[in-house]
Amino acid sequence: MRIAIASGKGGSGKTSFSVLLAYYLRNKLKHPVKYLDCDCEAPNGHLFFDVDFKGSRSVEVECPDIDESLCDYCGLCRDICKFSAITVFGKSIMTFPDMCHSCGGCFRVCPNGAINKQSRMIGEIRWGESRKVEGLSFVQGSLRIGEAMSPPLIKEVLNTRFWNEPGTVEIVDSPPGTSCPVVTSIKDADYVILIGESTPFGLHDLKIMATVARKIGVPFGVIANKAREKTELIGNWCSASGVEFLGSLPFSMEFARAYAGGGDIFEIMEEEKDSQELLWHVAKMVK
Repeated sequence: MRIAIASGKGGSGKTSFSVLLAYYLRNKLKHPVKYLDCDCEAPNGHLFFDVDFKGSRSVEVECPDIDESLCDYCGLCRDICKFSAITVFGKSIMTFPDMCHSCGGCFRVCPNGAINKQSRMIGEIRWGESRKVEGLSFVQGSLRIGEAMSPPLIKEVLNTRFWNEPGTVEIVDSPPGTSCPVVTSIKDADYVILIGESTPFGLHDLKIMATVARKIGVPFGVIANKAREKTELIGNWCSASGVEFLGSLPFSMEFARAYAGGGDIFEIMEEEKDSQELLWHVAKMVK
């Protein structure tokens, strides 16, 4: 089973809940768990689990390399590219590899075979096991500094075949926001948990994320994080909108201090009854 954790904005508590759920499923319920850190621009799940990385490999994508001795500057490659990665000016042609989305269209339309394939490294994936939570496996994507295109890297993280024993629960820590990287990380999930920050801005972004999940067609539910009250604006919106409300995580200064200071957030969770009850409620969905 694959459970993706997502949010419409950064800082809502997406990663916090991801690591707590993975810990709970593995340490408490003894499920085989694989944590997939798809927040490739700022991966930090490994810090909570003290991961012993066993290996890594680079991830590359294909982009065009023009052989101008064969090019007749017809402009077909330019016209098919929706991302302006190829430009033709008279008898001059330029490519912009960082803008290329590796769709392969330019290779197909070139009538002269003037476009060769070259590789561009966009990042790397690493894998290992947690020293802190015995039996928890971990895969992480790390985007190259300056790189803008993370979906191919996210796909590589999601498609890793390490530690796929029967009954493995995959916890996907999605990127923040609502754009292509998020869509890539949640579209094949069995269930998506949306983390909403209990503020007007948090609710605004949560609504956008809920719209994305509906359009993709994945089942989802909502958790209100940093909630000041049991019944608050996110829970009320879920009731009014027919969205499954999974529960609330109360604001905790102790948790915030532990998170910011590199402390043990699992110990804090063990002492908070509300967190235990919510994690148990969510864990019951695991098949």
